[in-house]
Amino acid sequence: MKKIVLIIVIFLSLSFTKSSNNTIDEDCKCNEIKLYGKVKIVESFPDFKVKVVENFEDLKVEVVTSFPDECGEWQFVESFPDFKVKFVENFPDFKIKFVNNFPGLK
Repeated sequence: MKKIVLIIVIFLSLSFTKSSNNTIDEDCKCNEIKLYGKVKIVESFPDFKVKVVENFEDLKVEVVTSFPDECGEWQFVESFPDFKVKFVENFPDFKIKFVNNFPGLK
């Protein structure tokens, strides 16, 4: 009986553990999506759930109005985005900090 309970506990803990492939690599990509370019804010079906923080960010983001072609440069658009984000408080895929200069990785 103890073995069955142990197996159930292990199974449940593994099934509730989020397998995170959402690390930002050195090419400024997460899940093979580049983290710069045109970004649309959505409430449903985002590519990434993002939390805005002041400290311990994964990516520094600078909002630009044109040519978002460097790591961390985001241009917010309503149509034809490169990727979509949803701003959340809990369980983000990664954390960002908005900056005025020097966007990119730490």
